[in-house]
Amino acid sequence: MFIRDLMTTNVQTCNENTSLTEVAKQMGSQNVGSIPVVHGDKLIGIITDRDIVTKCIAKDSNCGTMTAGSCMTKNPVTVSSNTDAHDAARLMAKEQIRRLPVVENGKLVGICALGDLAVVDIHVNEAGEALSGISEQTQVH
Repeated sequence: MFIRDLMTTNVQTCNENTSLTEVAKQMGSQNVGSIPVVHGDKLIGIITDRDIVTKCIAKDSNCGTMTAGSCMTKNPVTVSSNTDAHDAARLMAKEQIRRLPVVENGKLVGICALGDLAVVDIHVNEAGEALSGISEQTQVH
């Protein structure tokens, strides 16, 4: 099975000038934990709820004036729609990420989350292994 068979295609995006307050509202209304950042239709980054917390709120910054561009992960790990779902799960584990933007020629065409892999019976083990790899503690807390 390929990522194109599992990915979400109706992806909410923002641009680099969108305020973090607006990004958080988008996340809340869509019930998602990340928003891809685009310039036109080209993917330039991704911002997560964790980014907003650690790079803005925890630093007592103003989420209304900080932008997605100031907090996003630039050049995120991506896959194409022809990527095998097993390979995507292994990539998520290796890179310790829960979401993979799907791009074709730099253009965002979808997103595949760890949960998308888990809903297909054939990929339950891969999703579990990916989550295990993602959840590995890499720092002492």
